[in-house]
Amino acid sequence: MYQHHRLTPALLLLAVLFLAGPGQIRANTDPALAAAGHLIEGENALQAGDYLKAATEYRKAAQLSDQVDVARNATEIAMRLGFNDQALLSVTRWLELDEDNEEAKVYYAQLQLRQGNIRESRRTIEKLIDTGDGKDDQRLLSLLPILSDEDPQAADRLMRELAKPYPDSAPANYATAVMALQAGDAEYAMQKSARASELEPTWLKPKLVFGRAQLLQGDRNKAIDYMERIIGDSQDPDPDARLELALMYMSADRVDDAMSQVNQILLEQPDRADALRLMAIINFRQNNLDAAQADFEDLLSTGQFTTDALYYLARIADVRNDFEQAAQLYMQVRDGQNAVIAQRRAAALTAIQLGEPEDALYQLEKFGERYPQYAVDMVLAKAQLLTALERYDEALDFYNQARKFRPEDEDTALGRAALLLRMDRLKDAINAYRVALHRFPDSAQLMNALGYTLVDRTDDYEEAEKLIRKAIKLEPESPAIIDSLGWLLYKQGRFSEALEQLQIAYSRFPDPEVAAHLVEVLAELDRNDDALALLEQSERQNPQNPLLRGVRERRFPDTLESTPGE
Repeated sequence: MYQHHRLTPALLLLAVLFLAGPGQIRANTDPALAAAGHLIEGENALQAGDYLKAATEYRKAAQLSDQVDVARNATEIAMRLGFNDQALLSVTRWLELDEDNEEAKVYYAQLQLRQGNIRESRRTIEKLIDTGDGKDDQRLLSLLPILSDEDPQAADRLMRELAKPYPDSAPANYATAVMALQAGDAEYAMQKSARASELEPTWLKPKLVFGRAQLLQGDRNKAIDYMERIIGDSQDPDPDARLELALMYMSADRVDDAMSQVNQILLEQPDRADALRLMAIINFRQNNLDAAQADFEDLLSTGQFTTDALYYLARIADVRNDFEQAAQLYMQVRDGQNAVIAQRRAAALTAIQLGEPEDALYQLEKFGERYPQYAVDMVLAKAQLLTALERYDEALDFYNQARKFRPEDEDTALGRAALLLRMDRLKDAINAYRVALHRFPDSAQLMNALGYTLVDRTDDYEEAEKLIRKAIKLEPESPAIIDSLGWLLYKQGRFSEALEQLQIAYSRFPDPEVAAHLVEVLAELDRNDDALALLEQSERQNPQNPLLRGVRERRFPDTLESTPGE
């Protein structure tokens, strides 16, 4: 059940009505009572999991009420749930009631940016900058945590506009460089960070951004050389520079060099939790699980990076097949970038490994209620878990809910269509893929999904080939798309060409489905020994896989009793 930390807006409105004088009640009874009614409907919808209706009802209450708290609450709930249209209407009402409220202006600017109205977002932020304390260009730095949570390309465009009046400001150039880097524009990030360093030569942060931009450009050695010079030229190297160099070493698989930098930081500053975190991650990636566990437990005791420590401790328990401990730890990851994946994994372990599917579904439901910013994610998580449990009708209900809440989410559309395929509703699945592709016309993933479905489940190879070849132009390195192309060529009887593509796909992604396709092609080319060897290798890695089992039954029925892993 969704909990409020203060008097609920419905009760607040009723209290105001009770305390008001008779004349005031007569003047305001109708809109105020109507607003209270919408708030009660919103509360009920929130508890029932009808999140769009909840946001809508809260917005209606805000527009009828003259209470600032009602509008603020409506804005915050809609934003946490991700319903930006409703949030924008609510925050607009909030500003009508309290036009100087800076918090409302920040929300308004964020929401305008999400709607693509960069000009209106810029105007609002410029007013905040003009009326705020401190230097204008310094206030741009305070925007970085806010804009970093928004669409990178939109945020980058906005920051460039905001920084135009300050071409000779180091903070403005640095802020622009940071957003350009997040948007993937390494060249512009290097240009702006270099300008910031030119204006303030002793400021380290622009130099770190410059090095990251070099790394993003693919020039790893140049980035490492640059950061090594920064450290080497200093009599007392900054630990942040060492940490940055350690990350660069990790990207180059120079693990010993990375650990050397981290050890030096901890030698000089034993309380640096960020260095301890990196040491723990290095040990985890090197499969030094005992050392990684000790490091993450030490990190947990510092009270910093708690979510990261819990997540990696859960992964360590997971790797060790201590599923109960892993599930308990995953459930404690309640915020940050790993919150959703941790809750999904906890639910999967609870349902499948621990045999408690109803507990798993309850856990996802309660997490969504307690943390509304993840409520819709938990709806999708329930759909995915129910799919894995082969409770397809229930799963489809949740996918339909998720689609209503997030019509713009491509993953939801893909998952729903894939579920329809599992339900043997081929026509509905193909239609779902087509509808999704119409909404996301540049999605290589959707082109491939529809193309592969047409190859695998129909004989419409002409349309399939158009889709798959278009997808591969967009993502030429994708093993999934290359596999689809190989399977198309196989279905067309072009076995040698199919073999070439499938071997590339398998070398990049040794998935059992790709292996099954490759075995089929090798068998068609009368390379039965190679086909059987590959099949047995994949079966050892993926015992009981139904695709591999099906290939063996079709191609090598005489060998069924000797299947590896059985």
